[in-house]
Amino acid sequence: MRQVANDIFDFSETAKRSLARHWAPRTPAERDEFVALFTDLLERSYIGKIETYGGEQIHFVGETVEGEGAVVRTKLVTKQGTEIPIDYRMLKRGDKWLVYDVVIEGVSLISNYRTQFNKIITTSSFQELMKKMKTKQEEFIGEEKPKRTSQQ
Repeated sequence: MRQVANDIFDFSETAKRSLARHWAPRTPAERDEFVALFTDLLERSYIGKIETYGGEQIHFVGETVEGEGAVVRTKLVTKQGTEIPIDYRMLKRGDKWLVYDVVIEGVSLISNYRTQFNKIITTSSFQELMKKMKTKQEEFIGEEKPKRTSQQ
């Protein structure tokens, strides 16, 4: 699943847009570390959710292309018949189109993270944001480890 995600998502663009005005002051090393950590967290949180889906259908609704950008509109139809609009914002990178943002029921992934990241950075620091993200990563890793039973 991670390889598929890496082939269709531009995680560095998502990370950059999520940090917004806090991206420019970062050093190249800080940017690289942030992109790697953010990518790992997105993969762990969202790919885990994707793997739990079953029986839903995704319908193509339409697309809009403007220059190097595009929006692909879909709707997810649940087993109960509920329709959930999902838009994929994309950028052309070479000969490929890559997703940099997902908008579910009008809520942008980037906008959601931008709000959270901005609050942490402005009330504390970029280093505190990184610390929180590393803690979250450790929680995910801990959840992935097989649970030991008392008989082992």
